[in-house]
Amino acid sequence: MTGVTDPCERTPDVAPAHDADDPRELRRIAEQVAGEAAEYLRGLPRPWEGEPGDGVSTKSTPTDVVTASDTAVETLVRERLAQLRPGDTVMGEEHGGSATGPGVGWVVDPIDGTVNFLYGLPWYAVSLAAVRDGDSLAGAVVEPASGRVWSAARGHGATCDGRPLRVSGASDVALSLLGTGFSYRAERRVRQVAMISGLLPRVRDVRRTGSAALDLCAVAAGWMDAYLEHGCSWWDWAAAALVASEAGAVVRVPGPTGSAPPDDGLGADALFAATPGIAEELGALVREQGAAEV
Repeated sequence: MTGVTDPCERTPDVAPAHDADDPRELRRIAEQVAGEAAEYLRGLPRPWEGEPGDGVSTKSTPTDVVTASDTAVETLVRERLAQLRPGDTVMGEEHGGSATGPGVGWVVDPIDGTVNFLYGLPWYAVSLAAVRDGDSLAGAVVEPASGRVWSAARGHGATCDGRPLRVSGASDVALSLLGTGFSYRAERRVRQVAMISGLLPRVRDVRRTGSAALDLCAVAAGWMDAYLEHGCSWWDWAAAALVASEAGAVVRVPGPTGSAPPDDGLGADALFAATPGIAEELGALVREQGAAEV
């Protein structure tokens, strides 16, 4: 369309910083390693092309799946970080670990959106964040299907394929597009659906893509006006919440290791991001619909 610019249109790369712990240098490494992991993932067997159940197991519930590709990609990320950042700690969804010490650590989700990946849907991503004392310093989210690279460095903005990101200018909750997601536990899904059903008449519409990382990046790009989900883990949002924040979103995250932030009525493990023009009003609506009890 004439006059419309894709926020992910590529622009020349910026020369990296030289300080090894500078957020810009950590961002460069996150982009590099997550990009290599996404390329590796593209070359692995597709679960949807094999026999049902090949290379697939479950974790917390029968609907919470993990594929052989999840574990293989995380192994690659750990190997590359050991080469590029020897001595840094790593925490991953599949292999555990810790990234909460005073030095730089890394938080990796090898495939955020595994169920989408399992079924052959394109909405999944490799997510990698550099953290210190529980706070994200830099991160990258790479979509293998599209090739998009979303990234951010604290204090230095967020980009998609090198192009600066900025949240939408939405100012009317009734005309806003809200992203969300649901728990793997059936009993919690019931409460989440009840909350969303109360919100649905008050917003333009609701989307559920199946990847918290990509939903947060969509808020950063202005493709959605807000995102809300309960029960996400640190690896789901460590990189993408920084992308959204650096793009101007009002972002509220749970404690990185499950510790609850000060009670604000959203629920201890709520993940919330919204463009500033609707954040306060939408937050009030979410509380009104019983977010603290979800």
